[in-house]
Amino acid sequence: MPRDFKELKPAYGFDDVAITPGDITINPEMADLSTNFDGIKLDIPFIASAMDAVVDPKFAIEMTKSGGLAVMNMDGLHTRYEDTTEIYEEIAAAPREEATESCRKSTLHLNDQN
Repeated sequence: MPRDFKELKPAYGFDDVAITPGDITINPEMADLSTNFDGIKLDIPFIASAMDAVVDPKFAIEMTKSGGLAVMNMDGLHTRYEDTTEIYEEIAAAPREEATESCRKSTLHLNDQN
């Protein structure tokens, strides 16, 4: 029985694309990068991931001031602890092979509090 194979669309990586100046140029102040995300107007098309390693409260504030959107991890460390400094210091001080276990212990500790 012959198989029907679906033809894939080409995909391009950074090494496959070159951006060069064209015949038509636009001044940066005339460019509009804004977009709408579920009714929220963003001045820049950036959304920061809901991961503790990416977004903390200070970063979320700065990202919002810059026109983007930062999503907080509502099950993460920043929403459960008033001060995460000590936890992050423990994780950073742990040997590489123990860092994952250190993160896991912090998460387990969070679950024990609820």
